[in-house]
Amino acid sequence: MVRILLVEDNAMMRAHLRSALEKQDEWKVVGEAEDGRRAIEQWRKYVPNLTVMDFVMPVMDGLEATRNLTKGHPEVPVLMVTIDPSRQLEAEAKKAGAKGLCQKADVRSVLKAVEVLLKGGTYFQREFAAA
Repeated sequence: MVRILLVEDNAMMRAHLRSALEKQDEWKVVGEAEDGRRAIEQWRKYVPNLTVMDFVMPVMDGLEATRNLTKGHPEVPVLMVTIDPSRQLEAEAKKAGAKGLCQKADVRSVLKAVEVLLKGGTYFQREFAAA
């Protein structure tokens, strides 16, 4: 069973992503967090195989949380998700240690990215708005 930590401050989006992720037979969302600080607490509690991390959140943003997680555990992939991916956000995500970035509203892209990251790859969505 693949254990996933889902970090998203919007409760409706978090529920939507959880539903999509858990439709996969071998995937289980073991923990949820609404900010980066709580994400780190949940990560320590559940030690997931993968983290889906929003960029913009209160208390601690996704970049800072990702840096904290990947510094100590670079082997566990982080997929960063955002409403509006850009080349700048991609560069920031890579620098923070994320293995992927995609648009969170595009659930098929999120699922594909999770598959790729679980196989040891990277996934950076290449369709950006003019940035």
